[in-house]
Amino acid sequence: MPHRTVYFVSDGTGITAETFGNSILAQFPAKPRHVRRPFIDSAEKAYALVREINETGEREGTRAIVFATLVDREVLRIVREHCKGKVLDMFGTFIEPLEEEFAVKSNHRVGRFSDVARSQEYHDRIEAINFSLAHDDGQSARNLAAADVILVGVSRCGKTPTSLYLAMQHGIKAANYPLIPDDFERNKLPTALIEHRRKCFGLTIDPERLSQIRNERRPGSKYAAIENCRYEVNEAEAMMKRDGIAWLSSTHKSIEEIATTILRDIRPDRLIY
Repeated sequence: MPHRTVYFVSDGTGITAETFGNSILAQFPAKPRHVRRPFIDSAEKAYALVREINETGEREGTRAIVFATLVDREVLRIVREHCKGKVLDMFGTFIEPLEEEFAVKSNHRVGRFSDVARSQEYHDRIEAINFSLAHDDGQSARNLAAADVILVGVSRCGKTPTSLYLAMQHGIKAANYPLIPDDFERNKLPTALIEHRRKCFGLTIDPERLSQIRNERRPGSKYAAIENCRYEVNEAEAMMKRDGIAWLSSTHKSIEEIATTILRDIRPDRLIY
């Protein structure tokens, strides 16, 4: 599918369509071109979208794939009847059977964010994001007692993106704190972490991969040298083992996989919604 295009279409943000669609596409080896078209919430927009999709199909010589989460029945009708792409109506596939099973009609609300700003969960997420930003890369040791988890590991092993993902997706107050050569020379955890050891979760990484990442930032430096990366990773893993800190390697894991493992170990309640 080198020249195939996949559309993610929604009358909301399109996040649901894209997330679900990408999960399905991951089962196939090819990587088609992705196009997200959010806020298709009127007949005018629907017809414009249909023209775009049909023109794409004609240009590429094969029909586009369309993952749709369209609640508005008229918009959905236009797309279904006039689009020459392969339309996968994700809401229709699941909502209609559930309406029958529950014996109730769904509310057909466009998007899931319309009243979210009034919810406690949304407030908690914003607070968690602010906390994670304030406690990124050990820049502040204040109020670590309020953290749900403190990610530790060498520089560039994935602590920052993981802590922000935990905050944004799960409302987890995640701080992250780097382990540096000075800590290894002292042969103990940074002072700020000692009393919060039980909240710590470690990330490690393959030294060769770490060297590649660091060379993108500081090419040719001691910081990125493979010998230094091996030293830091070995010392960090030894320290975490010695202090009883659970850890995993981020080398071949996505942020989502890392975050789920952390939640499973420290906040299993957050895996239940």
